[in-house]
Order: sequence, then structure tokens, then C-alpha cells
Amino acid sequence: MTSHTLNPDIWVDQYADYLFNYAVGRVSDAEIAKDIVQETFLAGLKSAKNFKGDASERTWLIAILKRKVIDHYRKINSNKGKAEVRMSYSSNVDSEGDWLEEQVADPFSLLENDEIENEELGLAIQDCIVKLPKKQALVFQMKTIQGISTEDICNELGINPSNLWVMIHRSRGALMDCLNKNWFSI
Repeated sequence: MTSHTLNPDIWVDQYADYLFNYAVGRVSDAEIAKDIVQETFLAGLKSAKNFKGDASERTWLIAILKRKVIDHYRKINSNKGKAEVRMSYSSNVDSEGDWLEEQVADPFSLLENDEIENEELGLAIQDCIVKLPKKQALVFQMKTIQGISTEDICNELGINPSNLWVMIHRSRGALMDCLNKNWFSI
């Protein structure tokens, strides 16, 4: 096999487990991960003519998989109900300075499991995200909510890591201000 050819006949045996583990680590759902791996193989077959051999088959398939994961999150974020964002705020003095996205609902706490409370907070967070400048909101959602890598975000949006982190920092500050005015003071 030369460096410019693909061998799709071995993809499932050689790469399926690795791709599945990568995908399940990103989407935290085995069934969705299986679907994404299948979509990756299908996309690989459809775009085989574009394979230049600059990278190994596995690396090339991982690049396709990463795009499929991004597409998955774009799809669910455009289709999902706004209340699905589950973040909680801790009024604990020891947690002061923690970022909002690090204060995820504790599954063992009765307060954080209050569905109505979480739904209202999710709506408040989404309302605050909508008020951010478009690029800041996009960067915040991609990095913080979707967990997309810095490198992938920078490549996709044509920004450098410093710009990304400045936008994340500004987004966090603006979101906390917005939530303090519209949610925590209620």
C-alpha cells in the first residue's frame, strides 16, 4: 500500500475501537458515538478521492471524526430546548472565583436536582448567552459547553489561542454580570 491509498476494507477492524473511544469521550453516549463513527466511515468512503496521503489513514479518519462530533453538537444546539443547559451556581463562599461552567449540578444534592430550578437557570443562561456579541457567544459555547478543543475552534474560526482565551474571559464576566442581574438577585 502506498502512502496515497486508502484501504477501507480494514477500517472497522483497525480503527473502529479507537474512533469509538475518542467519540464516546466527546459525546458521553455510546449509541451516539457509534452513529458518529459510522458517519465517519461513510464520509471517509465518500471523500476517499480527496485523501492525499499526507497523514496516516487513522489520522485522516480522526480528522473526519472531529468534524462529525462538531456537527453533532451544532445539530443538537440548534434543535434542543434551551432548558437543557444544566449549570448551577454555588453560593458557598469557598467557591468564590470558580467559573460558572465549573459549578455543574451535583447529582447528590437535592437543590441542584430541582428540575424547575435547573430549567429556569438553563433558560437564564441561554438568555444571557444570546446577549453576548455573536463571536463571543459562539466561542463560549464551543469551548465551554461543547468541549471542543482550542485548536479546533481556532482553526474553524480563524483566530489564535490568545484571542480565544480573551473572548472566553470576557464571556464569563459578561455572563456572570447578566446572571447576577437577572437570576441570582431574584
